[in-house]
Amino acid sequence: MPECRRNRGRCRGRRWISQLPENHPENQPYEKLEPNSIRLTIEEIEIIRLIDLENMTQQEAAAQLGVSRKTLWNDLQRVRRKVAHALVHGHPICVAGGAYKLRINE
Repeated sequence: MPECRRNRGRCRGRRWISQLPENHPENQPYEKLEPNSIRLTIEEIEIIRLIDLENMTQQEAAAQLGVSRKTLWNDLQRVRRKVAHALVHGHPICVAGGAYKLRINE
């Protein structure tokens, strides 16, 4: 089920994911995450992979994820802020959860 904000805005749609991260944990519950850890979702990892590792344009990555370019840009800014915060302040990064659909390779 998509994540929704209560009483404000639209529901967040699921993103298409082409591959899971190599060290993908099985949806860790929040209680098991380290204190002060920065949580990245699977779809945030996919955004970083497509833009920064695969060198896709934002338009190409947005099409791959099934969202608009503006939505991808907003998500990209949010995930880069999280990664920068973790690096500057020395917080661990944990990959957990998310609302995504796994794309079967054609």
